[in-house]
Amino acid sequence: MTESQQTDDTQGTRHTVVVPGSIDMVRLLGPGDDHLALIERSFDLQVHVRGNRITLEGEPGEVALAERLLDELVTLIRSGQGITTETVERVLAMLRAETTERPADVLSLNILSNRGRSIRPKTLNQKRYVDSIDKHTITFGIGPAGTGKTYLAMAKAVQALQAKQVNRIILTRPAVEAGERLGFLPGTLSEKIDPYLRPLYDALHDMVDPDSIPKLLAAGTIEVAPLAFMRGRSLNDSFIILDEAQNTSPEQMKMFLTRLGFGSKIVVTGDVTQVDLPNGVRSGLRVVEGILNELADVSFQRLTAHDVVRHKLVGQIVAAYDDYDARQPPVGTRSS
Repeated sequence: MTESQQTDDTQGTRHTVVVPGSIDMVRLLGPGDDHLALIERSFDLQVHVRGNRITLEGEPGEVALAERLLDELVTLIRSGQGITTETVERVLAMLRAETTERPADVLSLNILSNRGRSIRPKTLNQKRYVDSIDKHTITFGIGPAGTGKTYLAMAKAVQALQAKQVNRIILTRPAVEAGERLGFLPGTLSEKIDPYLRPLYDALHDMVDPDSIPKLLAAGTIEVAPLAFMRGRSLNDSFIILDEAQNTSPEQMKMFLTRLGFGSKIVVTGDVTQVDLPNGVRSGLRVVEGILNELADVSFQRLTAHDVVRHKLVGQIVAAYDDYDARQPPVGTRSS
């Protein structure tokens, strides 16, 4: 925790925040004072730093919010996390949203560690999505590309396997060409389906020792297969992830969800704005919420452009497309 000293006058409020001596001020303020510059741009305040004392002067609400930001950053540093300008931006966005969750609690939740790298939620909606996976048997993660919905689900699956909460992980996605036309593609069955499943393998390599993956696949502890291969099965003691679920028909979605067996958990991920189904085929992901939204053990979690954790420009691109789509007239209408 930081300590503060307050002075009020006609010009506003002045707080002097005393940062604990155990905190490296370079980590807090950033290399070249990058974090400090971001704070100065983000608040209508005068900010002065002398040693471990940071003086904030301005409107009381802004001073209080800046003080909370500094306190959250100090807490993150104490937890051993590195602080980047993106971290500062995410903490500030959560504080301005006035959520009940502390940003430091959101950003310090460690799901999985592998080869010295930790996988954590990076936004409030990601934290709520991860919490929902813990609390519910079936969770739907719906949102645009780059929001971490599949990556975090896979991290939770590996965590559950390591904790022996499940006996196997099943990763599946609908390959639009993996139905009748699959036989017309060249190569073996593995070579035919590999392009559709490669993103799941790539994520898996980030979370599990690559040398152990062939053994886990051979033993059936991890299974990666097209959705069509799920038909007729009952999946017990498994963590099952359906990726790219917007490309399922309602019938395929029902088939998949009814594979649920005892001791299992399902996570369904997809982006309803990126449907690749033939014209006239409804997306099972678009209709399923209206069917299952009353079931207590089923949760629908939405992620948005604000949750994109790829390059900052990706989030701006997603938001721009969302804005464009919102301005388009309904299908079937004509302009006069």
